[in-house]
Amino acid sequence: MIKSDTLPIGLALLLAFFVVALGAYVRLSDAGLGCPDWPGCYGHVAVPQTPQAHADAAQAFPDRPIEPHKAWKEMIHRYAAGTLGLFILFIAIRAWGRHQRQRYSPLVPSLLLGLVIFQALLGMWTVTLLLKPVIVTAHLLGGMATFGLLLWLFCRRNMEYTDRTPMALRLAALLVLVLVLGQIALGGWVSSNYAALMCHSFPECRPGEWLPQADFAQAFQWQRELGRNAEGELLPAAALTAIHLVHRAGALIVALAVGLLAVTLRRRPGLKGVGTAMLLALALQVSLPLPVAVGHNAGAALLLATLVIAIARLGSRPSYR
Repeated sequence: MIKSDTLPIGLALLLAFFVVALGAYVRLSDAGLGCPDWPGCYGHVAVPQTPQAHADAAQAFPDRPIEPHKAWKEMIHRYAAGTLGLFILFIAIRAWGRHQRQRYSPLVPSLLLGLVIFQALLGMWTVTLLLKPVIVTAHLLGGMATFGLLLWLFCRRNMEYTDRTPMALRLAALLVLVLVLGQIALGGWVSSNYAALMCHSFPECRPGEWLPQADFAQAFQWQRELGRNAEGELLPAAALTAIHLVHRAGALIVALAVGLLAVTLRRRPGLKGVGTAMLLALALQVSLPLPVAVGHNAGAALLLATLVIAIARLGSRPSYR
């Protein structure tokens, strides 16, 4: 049964999932730079609407004509993220008050508050640094981490715990969690570099092409601009192909690791439901095509959620709630 005092955490959790999916939609619809400034849009709190506001925006940003359909997508994402930040601020303030009165640990809420502040900075840098891949990828990871920590906090307040869990199983679950986070980072790197369509066939990269030309040296240069290598030259297609191939290889490793963990959990008393949910989330993620970025991101969040729930269930009841 869900405790009434965790309702704000539950609402923040749902909103975090929405923000992650919406962020993918903004990227997929090429609206990441729908507003050339931050936190407003062309110097306004909302997208400029009046002729005078359009004239002022054109004067302030002469090289960035207003595209309202893109600008609104970006601003709605910012509004949702800002609302999530207010929820987390409320959760952190209340956690510190409860810590003083009832020995509730404020550690995770405080981490969440720090993370959401850093997320805001990443959101700003995403715009000011013109979709630099490393910033966009970090922003995605930050969103997933926010979602995961909120879920962890919710689970530790509401769920029953499984006692006498072998330490090896706990460590295995943590290792799989690290692998999934690494794969999410790879997915972010694919998305931020627009490399999803470099291989459009499966299991081969392209029809009849099993070993395409791939430039792994330039594929993972972090200090570079979008579509450019570290020297400022256009990033070759072989580098984008290499990014895609590494993501595919990572997906195979993660699928095997998650599948093995899920089957193991299904065999343990009290954990069959978690294991089944993990298998279903894995099947959903595998079946979603990579170019469907919104669904793929949402699927990754659901897979992450099953791992967080499993780890919460495997842990022993803490002295701080």
